[in-house]
Amino acid sequence: MTRRLARSQWHAHADGADPQPAVRGWLTDTMSLTAKLVASCGQFRVRRLAQRRSRCLADEAAVIGLCRKLMVREREVLLLCDEVPMVFAHTVVPLSASTSDWPFFGSLGERSLGSTLFYDPRVTRGELHYARLQANHPLVRRAARALGKEKWDVSLLARRCLYQRRRGLLLVTEVFLPSIATLNAPAVDKRVFA
Repeated sequence: MTRRLARSQWHAHADGADPQPAVRGWLTDTMSLTAKLVASCGQFRVRRLAQRRSRCLADEAAVIGLCRKLMVREREVLLLCDEVPMVFAHTVVPLSASTSDWPFFGSLGERSLGSTLFYDPRVTRGELHYARLQANHPLVRRAARALGKEKWDVSLLARRCLYQRRRGLLLVTEVFLPSIATLNAPAVDKRVFA
């Protein structure tokens, strides 16, 4: 794989990713994605796929303050509504971050990271950025494998956001699976999840 294939073009505005109308609200809403999914289905669940040390992806390094692809702590999960996978979530934390920066990261298990981030007053949230990830992007390939597919022949919409707690950085990338278009985005009181 060439470097070009491992990278993606991220945009500060969702229009750069050309989202279809059925997914746009999911992609651009600034409230907790976990809270929005919980309000959209009868049963919400997190399925942890992996939590390990790994080399960061080519398009993540600079965002989390690394000069090149270095080892990071990585977590990957599927977010399910009524047992249907809706989102593949990928989180990376530089190894330089201490456990006091992100004390809960290593012990989340099958709990949602988003619900933790939105309730911690010491967490600062950056701006959302958007991309349309091509089928050969590592996160699309990982999402396909998580669903038992050898590969996907479609591009997937994604968004990512950088969080900071104390001096530690954490990057969350959410890849929206095709099934998300079947969910109606709920009207949720954003004050509850601010």
